[in-house]
Amino acid sequence: MHSRELGLVLAQQILGVDDLHYGLWDADLELKLTNIGIAQQRYTDFLLATLPPAQPGLVHVLDIGCGTGHILGQLLDRGYRADGVIPSPNLAKLVRQRLEKRPGNPSQLFECRFEDFPAGQHTRHYDVALFSESFQYISMDASFALLQQIVKPGGMLVICDFFKTQHHGDGGIGDKSFGGGHQLGDFYRKIKTTRFVQLRDEDITHRVSPNLDLLNDFLLKTIKPVGLSLDRYLSSNYPKLSWIAQKLMRKKLAKANYKYFSGHRSKETFERYKTYHLMVYKLGG
Repeated sequence: MHSRELGLVLAQQILGVDDLHYGLWDADLELKLTNIGIAQQRYTDFLLATLPPAQPGLVHVLDIGCGTGHILGQLLDRGYRADGVIPSPNLAKLVRQRLEKRPGNPSQLFECRFEDFPAGQHTRHYDVALFSESFQYISMDASFALLQQIVKPGGMLVICDFFKTQHHGDGGIGDKSFGGGHQLGDFYRKIKTTRFVQLRDEDITHRVSPNLDLLNDFLLKTIKPVGLSLDRYLSSNYPKLSWIAQKLMRKKLAKANYKYFSGHRSKETFERYKTYHLMVYKLGG
């Protein structure tokens, strides 16, 4: 199971949410765990507002990296034709369960990496290609080549995701606490070589970064104490097994402790090493 999948499973089990993406936190919404669902729905509404108006059966969207299908389901509910791409069998099962509840809205689910998407069968097929915190996992060169093939001329590319800033790798406090993301400068250089024309580029880092303070607090005050209690129990009752496990997993445990339990996964650290953007492009002829 990929760490992203694990994160989603834990979020569903502990917090009762269907999305793994961050939420939007503005001044009118108190930063607390019980408001996560509201913040995530604000993110979804903000994202889908960039799409052309839904005309039943006419505007065709490809949700690339569709997670559990939560946004995919909302696209269908709002009158869009929508297909999804997901490489994980575990998540694909959840997407199919969601689609089964909407039999009147036919949707195709591609269980593959986007790099392996059957573009030859879907040339100039989609009005919108949508990435919600999934663009970071896919090769930019592969993405741009495929997108220019499957998006209709005049169609849209919508990316809502975080990128690495120029500070990435500077060795400062919290560096390497956050993985993922393409270099923003590399993205700008590469997309200029394509037929995509920028319509919008909005930096929403400060609306997203409060998620990290919420997460950091949850990790340090809830998850870490539970982990320490479990470690004490295993060390007391199964000392040999516990010693062997810690010996074999020493490096992984040290890395996990630095990433999740050092207190560095904060709003300030995120804002230094990541920049979160909503980007909208139009494909030229």
